Amino acid sequence: MKQNKIFIYLAVFCLLQSTGCKKFLEHQPDDRTELKNPVNVAELLANAYPHGSYLTMAESMSDNAGDKGTASRDLPNAKAWNYEDQIDANSEDTPPYYWNSCYKAIAASNYALEAIDKAGNTAEYSASRGEALVARAYAHFMLVTFFAKAYDPATAATDPGIPYVTLPQKVVEGDYQRGTVASVYANIEKDLVEGLPLIKNNSYKVPKYHFTTQAAHAFATRFYLFKKEFQKVVDHADIIFPGTTISENLRAWNTTYNVLGYYELQALYTNSTEPANLLLQEANSIWGSSFAGYNYGLSSSVLPIFYAANNPSKKSFAIINKIFGGTDAVYNIPKFREHFVKETVSANFGTSYNMIPLLTSEEVLFNRAEANAMLGNNAQTIADLDIYLSRRIVSYSATADKFTEVKATTFFPTLSVKDALVGTILNFKRMEFMHEGLRWFDVIRLKIPIEHNSLDGKTKISLGVDDPRRLVQIPQDAVAAGLAPNPR
Repeated sequence: MKQNKIFIYLAVFCLLQSTGCKKFLEHQPDDRTELKNPVNVAELLANAYPHGSYLTMAESMSDNAGDKGTASRDLPNAKAWNYEDQIDANSEDTPPYYWNSCYKAIAASNYALEAIDKAGNTAEYSASRGEALVARAYAHFMLVTFFAKAYDPATAATDPGIPYVTLPQKVVEGDYQRGTVASVYANIEKDLVEGLPLIKNNSYKVPKYHFTTQAAHAFATRFYLFKKEFQKVVDHADIIFPGTTISENLRAWNTTYNVLGYYELQALYTNSTEPANLLLQEANSIWGSSFAGYNYGLSSSVLPIFYAANNPSKKSFAIINKIFGGTDAVYNIPKFREHFVKETVSANFGTSYNMIPLLTSEEVLFNRAEANAMLGNNAQTIADLDIYLSRRIVSYSATADKFTEVKATTFFPTLSVKDALVGTILNFKRMEFMHEGLRWFDVIRLKIPIEHNSLDGKTKISLGVDDPRRLVQIPQDAVAAGLAPNPR
């Protein structure tokens, strides 16, 4: 494969933003420390997670985004469904910004791993090594998920991937290859398998902001679901939540959440005290202050997915009680709260941040349920779906509301039992993760066709299963430096 030089953003964004290339290359990527001891390395790994958000691009491309008919505004997804390639690498919530954020996180992992190796890779560095490897695997997984084709065993060996970077950058320009989706997945799995057993939860002051063993296994369920290795999905999920123990770690939508007001729910949803949040990350993003008013989002055309008649349980979920706004322009579920940091105490300008739930108990449950359905373990799938409904249906009845195969096949009469169960899972997930971007993962993973219609009926956008716009475009600067773009 042709070798390419790319102006990789672990060099240009976090590394050059204030000191210049030459000065930066004389220092570690974190000016607070010279990485002389285990404490320094552990502190650096706070930067091993992407500080950018994928929510805007993922939501706006999915079928969660209906046309609200509002006036066009200067927001990251102001254009129709975000399929036009974006080139602004400095604006938060754009694809180039997220690309940069992931490679910045990878840079932090690589510098930490280099320091650990120089120190002899001793036992006192073991937990940090585990975190660095798993964090590096996660950032690369997110990049290959958005900027390359979804994993397909039949084509992964030839589908272009993304550069998998495993060494600290000592020069601004380096030789990089996109590799293939298969090679990227192989490297992700290598880092994940090596790193996961090394993680020690007691090494963290605030565990939810780091890859704990729970969060790492949760990431493994997502990775292996994409890779279609379903038994491994089940195995990793069972390590976190054996049997029915996942129940008390799901969001209590039909009890605690159901009585919360707008701002109370907003504060709780991404709080580290919420058991459902397995991994949280602060991101530079205006999503929290703006998502309710985006031109494309939870509109009246999307709202019916929450109606009882449109899900296989035929019951209303408590989440519908928390759809606020009352008009097409501002329908929203208050999952995000903006944290605005002023440049100075007296300034009226600053930076917006959101706390993003990167991995949750609900996703683990759905991943396990789908994997069991694919393996033919229908009873286990139904058991997990029933646990889920027990935390979602208001006044849930263990007899009347208990989920069954019949409910799935009645709702999907033309599908096999397996496909009806998977369809049920996707139906519930779409409601559960509204505003969180996970619907896009299912769209690309399962090749779900998308059709968008403008409110006035004059514009129709169809996204077939092979439409090249399913791949987010490689950032312009990387392409200009030699990295092959995605086809258009």
